[in-house]
Amino acid sequence: MNIGITGTGCYLPTLVTNNRDFGHHNFLNTDGTPFQHSNEVLIEKFKSITGIGERRYAKNDMNTSDMGFLAAETAIADADADREELDQIIFAHNFGDVPFGKFQGNTVPSLATRVKHQLRIKNPKCVAYDVLFGCPGWIQGAIQAQSFIKSGMAKKCLVIGAETLSRVIDAHDRDSMIYSDGAGAAIIEPTTSGSEFISHISATYAEEEAKYLFMGDSYDPTLANGTKYIKMYGRKIYEFAVTYVPKAMKECLDSSGIAISNVKKVFIHQANEKMDDAIVKRFYQLYGMEMPDGIMPMNIHLLGNSSVATIPTLFDMVKKGELENQSIQKGDIVIFASVGAGMNINAMVYKV
Repeated sequence: MNIGITGTGCYLPTLVTNNRDFGHHNFLNTDGTPFQHSNEVLIEKFKSITGIGERRYAKNDMNTSDMGFLAAETAIADADADREELDQIIFAHNFGDVPFGKFQGNTVPSLATRVKHQLRIKNPKCVAYDVLFGCPGWIQGAIQAQSFIKSGMAKKCLVIGAETLSRVIDAHDRDSMIYSDGAGAAIIEPTTSGSEFISHISATYAEEEAKYLFMGDSYDPTLANGTKYIKMYGRKIYEFAVTYVPKAMKECLDSSGIAISNVKKVFIHQANEKMDDAIVKRFYQLYGMEMPDGIMPMNIHLLGNSSVATIPTLFDMVKKGELENQSIQKGDIVIFASVGAGMNINAMVYKV
């Protein structure tokens, strides 16, 4: 029995924020002191490293679960699926629903339950639950879905990845320019089309790596009111990712029995253009090869880093011909790979 993705969908928020919109932000060092360089210099350096020119933010009246619902509806339609036949709704996120202007995430009920409610699914045996696994959450949800189907405990699953990172960022932290909002979804079920999940791997590094991404105080000391914002040690994350993610990708591909020459695309978490490029280059170097041109689709330039939403959004756009000079064909072998808070890593070899 082949288990594959039969439908995909994404929701891209309509509010576009360009790099120049950060020109008047009061960016501060970790100790609260101002940078020596102007915002123009900081933004130019940021763009050269991350590749991000603009990002999408959700409208004030829209929450993470709302975006997940819209992506889910598109995926269900794409798969021509009966929503009442869904056995599981798996929603990957990290912060729950964070209403605009608030900083407390709301996860009761779960976001998966909220999507089930919005989809008006009456079947009580459609189990809805959330996955907290950092940026690799959507891949982990897909791994869980295909595992449940393979075991006979489910037949059709909806896997969603969505986040509104714009609501948990510190406006005084220059890293805030990285983050964005978005949602992607997929229907996973047995299929006769030839599509299939071939192999996967997951890992959690939880020694000193556990705190590379964390919730911390604002860099503005006057805002020491107990509110926490997403923070990261960027250099440590970069060094960790370029060291361990290529090895995980190789282990996953080797276990599949497929030659690297047969890989058509690498869908990697859109975290940072320079880091992603280094990861994929090192992956190919492990096979004594150079990275092929066009192997790594990217949409970070326009969409920023939306955490769990980046890979399902990217895959949906390429699958539907919505990303310039990028496409996939039936039967192509692709690799999904991600890294994020935990520190968690996962990879998956998939036949389209």
